[in-house]
Amino acid sequence: MEHLEIERKFLVNSIDFKKEASKKEHIIQGFLNTHPERTVRVRVKGDKAFLTVKGKSNDTGTTRFEWETKISVAEAKNLIDLCEPTILEKYRYLVSVDKHTFEVDEFLGENTGLVIAEIELSHEEEKFIKPNWVGKEVTGQIEYYNSQLAKKPFNQWI
Repeated sequence: MEHLEIERKFLVNSIDFKKEASKKEHIIQGFLNTHPERTVRVRVKGDKAFLTVKGKSNDTGTTRFEWETKISVAEAKNLIDLCEPTILEKYRYLVSVDKHTFEVDEFLGENTGLVIAEIELSHEEEKFIKPNWVGKEVTGQIEYYNSQLAKKPFNQWI
């Protein structure tokens, strides 16, 4: 499936989102390529797996090309063995707020302590309600991209 991904990212300032979450999934993902012009990601999410290619973000950091296809979990696990270090692990919570769904990622391992909320929009100027647990916006800040967290984990920032 191919489309333009339009999203904004925020740091999360409390665990209140967990009470509002409708779903929690465990995700393991690695990157076959983390070039600035494109990333190639392998992800196992529950009992499903995906191969995803993402292009370079636009100037605001909100929009980029994304192509994704479903693959078998066995294929994904084989591909993860070929990935660049570090393999990311996280819990993803789905939280509905008004007409939108926030995906809140609580990172594990070397990124423990980092919690990021993302919201996908239909266009860059789309309005949405920000819940009280959403903090500072980090859209377009490359260090918060999953591909960069694999290269320089959050616990190395301090």
